[in-house]
Parts: sequence; structure tokens; C-alpha cells
Amino acid sequence: MGQPPIKIGVDASCWTNKRGYGRYTRELLSTLLAIDQQNEYLLFLDAQTASQSDDLPERAHRITVETSQAAVEAASASGHRSLRDLWAMRRAVHKYGQDLDLFYFPSVYTFFPLRCRAKVIVTIHDTTAERYPRLVFPNWRSRLLWRLKVRWAVRQASLVITVSEASRRSVMREFKVKERVMRVVPDAVGPPFRPIEDRSQTRQVLAEYGVDADEGFILYVGGISPHKNLGALVVAYASLVREMGDQALKLVLVGDFQRDVFFSSYTALREKIAELGVSEKVIFTGFASDRALPHFYNAARALVLPSFDEGFGLPAVEAMACGTPVVASHAGALPEVVGEAGLFFSPHDPEELKERLHRLLKDEGLRKELGKKGLCRAREFSWERSARTALAAFEGLASEGR
Repeated sequence: MGQPPIKIGVDASCWTNKRGYGRYTRELLSTLLAIDQQNEYLLFLDAQTASQSDDLPERAHRITVETSQAAVEAASASGHRSLRDLWAMRRAVHKYGQDLDLFYFPSVYTFFPLRCRAKVIVTIHDTTAERYPRLVFPNWRSRLLWRLKVRWAVRQASLVITVSEASRRSVMREFKVKERVMRVVPDAVGPPFRPIEDRSQTRQVLAEYGVDADEGFILYVGGISPHKNLGALVVAYASLVREMGDQALKLVLVGDFQRDVFFSSYTALREKIAELGVSEKVIFTGFASDRALPHFYNAARALVLPSFDEGFGLPAVEAMACGTPVVASHAGALPEVVGEAGLFFSPHDPEELKERLHRLLKDEGLRKELGKKGLCRAREFSWERSARTALAAFEGLASEGR
């Protein structure tokens, strides 16, 4: 006889998050539930997230918890979740999940302490907040609350998942986690991210964001946050404009600067752009939908990721899957993820970034070569492969308990 089904509780409160945490949660859980037809899954959601999520997997049981605020909003850079909401989530798991074998948090971002027999699994995507706390949180109180939450999560976890080898080493070093309880379940790229041959729709989609697809541009995708190091990018870009003139193309920054709950550098960045005299050449699009993103990648001459740290660097893989060359800082997991499919620079050296961009824009052969390498590299990251890795980790942990 085979093993009996495992009963797995999941904190799905990160489902509506618009950054990488949310995409990881949605893609991994959706794929996991598609390939795993044996085990039982219970998704626990705060009331606000449940009301906004119409794409939850049908096969999973859903448990909606009455809360005062959505977890992804409450756990912001300057806020915190109320004790009442945390207690409500904890009580729901205790009520409905006493026969759970495992409980999984796809992101430590929405972790809450548990009281149940289930073994706890937590995904820690990176240690950016620990390495650069002042660039992630606006005040000491937020930094302290984050530190307490993550330490508590690590202490309660029987298994800690992360998204890259670089992040695994960093988590082990920062939190003194033993290697035997660590697993790597990487981010990946879905079918919508691919080369687009017919650009007629691309022109229409990008026009909705104030971007002319026919002009070509340099692209950034991600949060408008201090640790993303966009100040260095605009300094490098302004230098490129002085050197290349109109051939420098425009700089398009895709990221939510209006409703994002994370620490923002948007105002300071706008002031820096004006000071450098390139306001007419830099476009902030705001949040771009999943439907629009493949069109941005396909139309761009290059994607730039200048971050001080990345646990994975999902936009890099999405760009590579579209055949777009990547210019990235040699920080965190970016060299591991991009490999030979990109050009690298120090995040502390805007001049080096400018030189990489200048070289790429002038050399069409190099762009094509990196684009081909990127397509090959991106094929190594699939959500099915990541979901099967996660499932094997879940089943291994559950069998230890039995």
C-alpha cells in the first residue's frame, strides 16, 4: 500500500501581493495543486485577500478568516498586523487544522505564530532586510518587528525553503539555520513570457502606459525601493545620454509607485532625475499587469537590474525567456540566475553600469548572442520543476513525522 495522503495547510494571504512574493505564491501553489492529485490542501486567507482572489485553485479547500485588514497591506514597510488579526489566523488554524501534517508559509512576509501539531515550513526569499535594513524599512520600529517575526518563524520551522543557492547560503549564515533543514525551490517563468513575433499588439499595450514600442528603450522592472539601487541606474543613464545623445534611447521604469506598501524611493528618485536633466527621457509606468509585462520585455533593448541584493531576480528570467539581454549587478543570486546570458557590474559603480549599457546598445551582435543564451538559460526554470521539488520536500518531511 502507498503512503496515506498528507494534509497540508497553506497561508495564502500573500496571493494578491503584486511583487515577487505574490507571483511565487500564486504560480507555485497553482502548479503544485495541478500536479499533486493525492494530498489534501487547505488554504487559509484573511477576509480581504479572499474577497479579492478570484483565481484561487478550485481543488483546494478555502478557509476565510475574519480580519480587519489584508495581510499584504498590514505587513507594510511602515505598519504591522494587529494582534487581533494574528490571533484570528492562529485560532483558525487551530480550529480547522488540528489534523494537519504540515503548514506552509510561501513567504515569511505574512508569517504568524502557530499552535498546532503540524510541522511548519517557511519560505525566506532573501536576507535583504537583514543586510540592508535602512534601505528596506523607514524606521527602527519596523526593523525590530520584522526581525522578531523572522526569528520566530525560523525557530518554529521544521523546514526552511529559499529560492536560490546564494540565498540559501545567506539564510544559513544570517539565521544559523542548519543545512539539513534547508531546501531550494527557485522562482521560475511561465508560458506567457516568450518571444513575440507580431508586435502590433505590443504597440497597443505599451501605448496604454505611455511608451512607444517602436522607439526602443532600456527597461527596469521591479519595486521602486531604495535597495533596488535605482539612483545608480539614473546616474549611469544620465551619463549615457551625455555620451550617446539621442542614441541612448529612453529609460522605462516599470513598478508600482502609487499603491505599493513597501518602502519607496520614488520622490527622491524623481528629484534626482530632474537634477540630472533627463526627466523628458525617463518614463515611470506604474504597476504593469501580467498581460503587459511580456510586451515590455520583448520591446526593450535590454533589462537592467542594479539591485544591492536579490534573493533570485525574477525579472531577469522573465526577460531572458523573451530573448531580451540582461545587464545586472553582481549581487545576491543574480550571477547564479543569469549565468553567461548577461553582462554584470558593481552596484556601487554607476560608471561601470554605463559602460555595460553603452557596449550593449552599440553592439547588435552581442545583443543577439546574449538573447539566444538567455532563451536557453530561462528554460532551466519551470514552475513544474519547482513545484515537484517542493512536493518532494513536503512528502519527505511528512514521512519523517510518521
